[in-house]
Amino acid sequence: MLWHVFCYAFSLLLVTVTAAGFKPHVKRLLQDIQERDILQNGQIRITDYANTEIDATAYNFTTYPANSTEISYKGRWDSTYTSWWSAPGIKFGFTGETVAISFGNLTSDGVLVGYRISGLPWNFTNITSGATHLLVGPDTPGANLTYPLSPNTLELRVTNWAYGIQIDSLHVASGESIVAVPDFSRRVEFIGDSLTAGMYTSYEGLASFAHGIGQGLGQTEYSITAFPGICVTDLDCFDNPRGQVHQWFYTQDTSGRAQAAYGSDLAGEDPYDFAAHPAADLVIINIGTNDVSYTIPDDTYQDALTKLIEGVHGVWPDAQVMLMSLWIGFYNYGNNYYDDTASGYPAQIQAVYDYFNSDTYLANPVIYDGVTNTTSTLNTTTPIQPFVKIFNTTGILQENDIGPQYHPTDVGAVKVASHALRYINLVYGWDLLANGPEVQHDTLYWNDWPNY
Repeated sequence: MLWHVFCYAFSLLLVTVTAAGFKPHVKRLLQDIQERDILQNGQIRITDYANTEIDATAYNFTTYPANSTEISYKGRWDSTYTSWWSAPGIKFGFTGETVAISFGNLTSDGVLVGYRISGLPWNFTNITSGATHLLVGPDTPGANLTYPLSPNTLELRVTNWAYGIQIDSLHVASGESIVAVPDFSRRVEFIGDSLTAGMYTSYEGLASFAHGIGQGLGQTEYSITAFPGICVTDLDCFDNPRGQVHQWFYTQDTSGRAQAAYGSDLAGEDPYDFAAHPAADLVIINIGTNDVSYTIPDDTYQDALTKLIEGVHGVWPDAQVMLMSLWIGFYNYGNNYYDDTASGYPAQIQAVYDYFNSDTYLANPVIYDGVTNTTSTLNTTTPIQPFVKIFNTTGILQENDIGPQYHPTDVGAVKVASHALRYINLVYGWDLLANGPEVQHDTLYWNDWPNY
């Protein structure tokens, strides 16, 4: 019996090394962009992305600056039109059959972006800092199709969570124009760490479960404010100088490029202007695996998560909050596998839920300001309605849904997104409006042998 207890304890010890979120996050360097491979079942995927760089002087363009009102910016961007966090992007309509984008010198050289025309599949290309890239030309599939969606649109998203782009200007053929495309009426905000940011999925941000939910809902705007290694507690975790209880209130993330630009303590970063952007309707939070890694005390984690949600309610008092339970990983014990959900602060997450749904809180809702690190009471004359729910992720992922790098595989991300989509549909009454365009790219696996 004692031997069995020892084996079980040793297995629990092993999970702290091998479970999702526990492997130390290696700082991402720019040269990693060119060196990174995508593996499928241990084999390198062929990634012959088109070289789209051109000499803009050889073309006769109509040019629009980065501040053109026809451009809709997705995610968080600063005043220099430089992107931050995971899967930021732009979207606009265009006439004609030609679209090029000039990228500024603050673009991470070699960063991979995904882009697509209207509802057609994603294409990918590596961006050169300070260069112009021709993304749509007369030979591009779909460029000459103006039905049933008109005008054609171009959506571009950054895949690499550690890097960003700077928009300098947009170009279309001479005499053509870009067109403002109205934003969708529904908005989702994601707050998290590497799991939400898409670390180690094939296309990172564009293969994350957050992207799967945001795009999978259909006709929904979404922003992924997540970064690998970050804690919710305001501590330095895996080279992230601040935690999400502080950083979520800022435009920039905690990356190496942010530290290079704003100081190692990020003291020069810009508070995010929530008033200048439409409010989210739904905020999905998955954060805490790195707090587990750093053995953050239960009450400290609970306090930080509480303040984060109080902060969300302060800036977006009408938003619903969907708090995801944490999956920490799996461990092998004898002839079976078990999940380690018990290590993911389940009691603290439940306590946070109970606090926000208590009569005391609903009668006097406390809100938090992560910039000033102060709390106050929301100005309301009547009790508010409950706005926090728990999405229990237990049972969605199995041990082979976690890759060798201790994060969900592409399949794992799709599973989480699929379950979350149905939860949102049933609990919040949101219709699933995606009607055919692909969400994740390079996930078409099938069997051509009917009689094997």
